[in-house]
Amino acid sequence: MNTISLTLSIPWLFISLVRCGYLEYDQDVLIPEDWSHAGRVDPAKQLELTFALKQQNVHLLEEKLRLVSDPDSAQYGKYLTLEEVASLVRPSEVTHKVVRHWLQSHGITNCLTVRTQDFLQCTMTAEVAETLLPGSRFHRYVRKGQSLVRSSAPYSVHDDIHQHLDFVGGLHRLPPKGQDLSKRPSVGGVHLGVTPAILRACYNLTAADVGTGQNNSQAVAQFLEQYYHPADLTEFMSVFGRGFQHLSHVDRVVGTQGRGKAGIEASLDVEYIMSTGANISTWVFTNPGRHESQEPFLQWMVLLSNMSGLPWVHTISYGDDEDSLSTAYMMRINTEFMKAGVRGISLLFASGDSGAGCKHLGDQNSFRPSFPASSPYVTTVGGTSFKNPFKLSYEVTDYISGGGFSNVFKMPDYQVSAVEGYLKTAAATLPPPLYYNISGRAYPDMAALSDNYWVVINRVPVPWVSGTSASTPVVGGMLSLINDQRLLKGLPVLGFLNPRLYKLKGQALFDVTEGCHLSCLDEQVQGQGFCAAPSWDPVTGWGTPNYPELLAALLAE
Repeated sequence: MNTISLTLSIPWLFISLVRCGYLEYDQDVLIPEDWSHAGRVDPAKQLELTFALKQQNVHLLEEKLRLVSDPDSAQYGKYLTLEEVASLVRPSEVTHKVVRHWLQSHGITNCLTVRTQDFLQCTMTAEVAETLLPGSRFHRYVRKGQSLVRSSAPYSVHDDIHQHLDFVGGLHRLPPKGQDLSKRPSVGGVHLGVTPAILRACYNLTAADVGTGQNNSQAVAQFLEQYYHPADLTEFMSVFGRGFQHLSHVDRVVGTQGRGKAGIEASLDVEYIMSTGANISTWVFTNPGRHESQEPFLQWMVLLSNMSGLPWVHTISYGDDEDSLSTAYMMRINTEFMKAGVRGISLLFASGDSGAGCKHLGDQNSFRPSFPASSPYVTTVGGTSFKNPFKLSYEVTDYISGGGFSNVFKMPDYQVSAVEGYLKTAAATLPPPLYYNISGRAYPDMAALSDNYWVVINRVPVPWVSGTSASTPVVGGMLSLINDQRLLKGLPVLGFLNPRLYKLKGQALFDVTEGCHLSCLDEQVQGQGFCAAPSWDPVTGWGTPNYPELLAALLAE
């Protein structure tokens, strides 16, 4: 298997690759060790590739998002419809004409577009794909029953096409390895565990704090061959759903549910968004990839550009290392997040379960940010645990809670003051500056309990499920409840939360001030990343929700 590793240490090669038409010149094309090579793909193998067409007016889209998300703006909450978003960003006629002519000249006519007209999904043989995209070489890779087709080398496009595309999906980016969510018992193996009742008590939700509106909904998204079972949800609610009104069924599944065993990730997400965001219509987006060449996360993003009626809150427990993704890909995904935000959709991502992360770079390691957690256009949720694991005590940092500073995205204006305050307060305990980018987007934005949850999976209650995959749907459910109350008052939904969240300056949240998360195990940092501090910090954000106060703050005009 021929592979090419592209690194930041040889900028002349980057320049050369750009000139040669490489859209994703910095994409890591090395295949992770947990994937086995299963041979070259048959030239007649049908592939489905996604072409991200260059959009117009991205700067206007960003400005529109800022205005509709800023409570001090006259345009706050004045969201766009999907059709209005499409009219703003749809590619130019020239782009459409050039790209379609290029595809048709290679005999590619089986293409579908989306309502925003900025993605084309086309089917072709591997032989045609390798001719269309010089440099690409398609192989099959397998991992624990999964089979994917990916290119083992960078692809390029003709110079005439380069300016009309952001990237081509389906050649790189293998799904990351899922977290081992179920095996983190507390010391001594004794723990009563986190349940909906515990969460509602911690964050001050009463029995009356349930959804009542008819025009509200929430969603979780799954990508890693993860499915929930309706029988598990019913069992979970019968065991743990006492004391508050709730639903025991998902209203809509978008995608295809697998027939195998239920997954811990999917079960956790569904059971806890529906017990915190109780009695609110819930959707499940499930996309394991219909074709071996699909990128499931990208497929979900494309789907958002093709559906006009979507839930207002989406929680996603998915992430990858920033340095494993091309800049072009991440920039375009950011634009997709902006498209969702200007429509009033709140996107919440788990901050990850590797603390600050660690990138081994010879003599000098560095922290390893996660994307999409590091995107400036999503709300990122970190994790906490009880100080005393045997009772309802105050919360401290969960050592796995992902957080830090992006190496790709600059720090957005809405958080500059908060982060500067942290850097001054924590100056004496900060890791050496070589480990992180002090001017990057800092995350997470807030947090919730992420340690020792009870989940029902395959009809069996399972304890000790941990990770920011747990805290994210919990926060999402509470935002759905707040949306419910806003809609009942005739107010717009929350949409992209961060500009308003940072204006609260910690009001209505429980500040988490103890604990550090993990990082590189070396002499300079000895396994410790950042530590919690008063106000905002890069392990728990602004802290955990005090629901009644957060509701009051976010109901105010």
